[in-house]
Amino acid sequence: MTRKGRKRCCESTLWCDILLKLSAQVNRVQKFGLLYFRICQKEITALIRAKLALLGCALLLFMVAAAQPARAQAPARAIPTPTPGPVHANVTETSVDSSLPDDKAVDKMLTVYSPKVRALDVVIGKLKGDLKKVGVGAGSLGSFVADGIRAEASTKLGKPILLAVTNSGGLRRNVIPEGELKLRDIFELMPFENALVAFDLTGAQVTDLLRVVVSHRDVQSGARVKYRINHDKQAQLESARFLVNGVEKEIDPAATYTVVSIDYLLNVTGGDYAAVLKQARNTRPLGVTIRDALTDYVKAETAAGREIKSTLDDRFVLDKATSAAAEGPQL
Repeated sequence: MTRKGRKRCCESTLWCDILLKLSAQVNRVQKFGLLYFRICQKEITALIRAKLALLGCALLLFMVAAAQPARAQAPARAIPTPTPGPVHANVTETSVDSSLPDDKAVDKMLTVYSPKVRALDVVIGKLKGDLKKVGVGAGSLGSFVADGIRAEASTKLGKPILLAVTNSGGLRRNVIPEGELKLRDIFELMPFENALVAFDLTGAQVTDLLRVVVSHRDVQSGARVKYRINHDKQAQLESARFLVNGVEKEIDPAATYTVVSIDYLLNVTGGDYAAVLKQARNTRPLGVTIRDALTDYVKAETAAGREIKSTLDDRFVLDKATSAAAEGPQL
């Protein structure tokens, strides 16, 4: 190799060494493939071009290195928690016993509410068998509530009401045990101030309403409905007829019927109930809450010498032949 060729090789080796060191610095941040150049005498055609290329690579490596975030950060300095200063407080002890004088404001409040609280333990009737909330129609508890609504609405309106419906979610007890039926039981069962409302629907709309009642597993009195359980375990109405004194009566789609429910269902702004009840006509409030109506119903039954019974009248009949799944017994 000539002196001139050796000089060029030395210069090339120097530039490669620089580039490798730069690459090693970048590789601390992000791994790159090892760059190297094999330069021999026959392959060196223009040292100036090689220098420019190496300078460009070096600049690119510096730019990539500058763009990478630092992987290791210096630990944050711990901020010492300030030590709270001494707290000065005056503490006294007072024995809560009969030696304390009565608070006149509290006594005045208790004077108003004490009789109302004691009234909750007044026995208003007798229950034969447990009332239980279960299944479509909320079981025997749902039947008791719906029958009470319909009976009191008929008294208020002075005519027989063929159908009463309400939502089972408003029944806030699952069981009322057999024995004495107290006012407390009714308040615990019906804690809301929902009021009874009467309205008119066509027979076709009554059927649509019962379809919603069945799908929601809600409460009704006055009809016998046949339903099935689909593959999604949802209850679906198959047929519906009025149940008058134990006798089934067809629902005339073109006739107009008076139905009783609660203001809550009439005021809902969406869902299945709203779709049907927005078609209601001649809506009129009855001026009584569902809780008071149920209380009056129990008192009337007691005055007539009748017990509240937990038996069912097959107002909800499961079509087992067409159901995809069986449902538990109605209690």
